[in-house]
Amino acid sequence: MTRLLIAAFALLCALAQPALAGALDEAKAKAHLDAVAAGDLEALMRDYTEDAYMDWVGGPLDGRYHGKAAIRAVWQKFIATNAGKPRPAKFGKLEPYANPKGASVEAGAEYGGAVPVNVWHVLIYRDARLATEIWQIAPALKVSP
Repeated sequence: MTRLLIAAFALLCALAQPALAGALDEAKAKAHLDAVAAGDLEALMRDYTEDAYMDWVGGPLDGRYHGKAAIRAVWQKFIATNAGKPRPAKFGKLEPYANPKGASVEAGAEYGGAVPVNVWHVLIYRDARLATEIWQIAPALKVSP
């Protein structure tokens, strides 16, 4: 009986691990989106892996960026478009998807400021680090609270 309880507990822990990782990554994604709105470069860069990718789809910053230095440079340009000031922002519900290999979190956002922009975000985490980010300009996107 004791062996059965130990095995059941071990199985429960193994199954819960992806859910816990997904919740951690969802919290990191929320902090990342808040940093975009705040124009906080250091907070934005905190979770990227050294060899992360960012696909910025649409607008003047359109392109694929590889590595922290390239991603930092694109964020500096984006922050400069609003004179370094915070942007009012509305976020849609964060949708996390996780398995033992990693987690993806997607959300829509409406950023105000000098140049308002609506964005569909996908943030992909591996080992609790931001490995890939998709920033899709989506003019027709409307965020519902």
